[in-house]
Amino acid sequence: MTKDTVMLARVLSRLCPMHVILDAEGRIIHAGPTMRKMRAGLPLVGAVFSDVFAVKRPRGLQTHADLQSSAGIKLHLQFCTQPCTEFKGVATPGPTVGTLVVNLSFGISVVAGVQDYNLTDADFAPTDLTTEMLYLIEAKSTAMASWRSISLRLQGAKREAEEQAFTDTLTGLKNRRAFEQILRRHVQAQKGFALMLVDLDYFKRVNDTQGHVAGDHVLREVAQIMAEEVRSHDSVARVGGDEFMILVPGAKDRKGLAAMGERLISRIEEAIPYGGQNCEISCSIGTAFFEPGGEADAGRLIEDVDLALYASKTAGRRRHTFFDQSLRAHDNRQLKDRRTV
Repeated sequence: MTKDTVMLARVLSRLCPMHVILDAEGRIIHAGPTMRKMRAGLPLVGAVFSDVFAVKRPRGLQTHADLQSSAGIKLHLQFCTQPCTEFKGVATPGPTVGTLVVNLSFGISVVAGVQDYNLTDADFAPTDLTTEMLYLIEAKSTAMASWRSISLRLQGAKREAEEQAFTDTLTGLKNRRAFEQILRRHVQAQKGFALMLVDLDYFKRVNDTQGHVAGDHVLREVAQIMAEEVRSHDSVARVGGDEFMILVPGAKDRKGLAAMGERLISRIEEAIPYGGQNCEISCSIGTAFFEPGGEADAGRLIEDVDLALYASKTAGRRRHTFFDQSLRAHDNRQLKDRRTV
């Protein structure tokens, strides 16, 4: 290199650390420190420019003469070997005839470039705003990561709050509020289903003689039994102190429901041990069907199933009754008396 070229190289290494200087034959005679860092271990000085860089635009620039003719024009280039980092560049005549100075920058690929070559702010010109942009990108990434974390926690808290709002805390079953929504959705969908109302017999006696803690234990055991006896797509809820409802989608005949009722009665009648004593209860069940296109709405259906349950109670408890219109014709219930048995 001539004395002028050496001096120019020193200046450019401080001001434009991603430059290369080409001789009149198109060979690289000097490369800035950042460019050398990116090609560490590879022959750079002495290599032909077109063997190191591929000019993507303008098209057709292949020879050194082509590159000289493009002086001052924005160039789009990339490394010929992996990683094929893309650059923006501009060529300008050098200090001697035929030489060129090609200054390069990452453009929008700066983030990938920094990651690929582990660059720092020292690898850029002091006046280059790239490092400030990188700090902004990093700050934005950090802020977005924090926001995603906060958003996920808020979503989890929201789901937990919704679950608590629709869950009976004692038994873990759905509560009345949740069940009412499920019932309305099924009625609005106009698809057939069965509604079962289960009321525990002799539960008040457990509370009175063995205490409310024993009563709570019984309720949890009964809830477990119900969860085991229904199908995965059936809905079970505790809708009162010792009342439970089961919604059975698609149920049309009494045979399967009768069998379910028998299993529930049989299992709930088994003594439930607590505190060295046995808690002995039973249950009465009433069932009503919802038929699409019929006159029944959610309120009427609940009245029907309540009538069927009352029939089971008045017939001696420990039984399962299906609703029919004759029960409505002879509705002489005294609900406040039934709720205390």
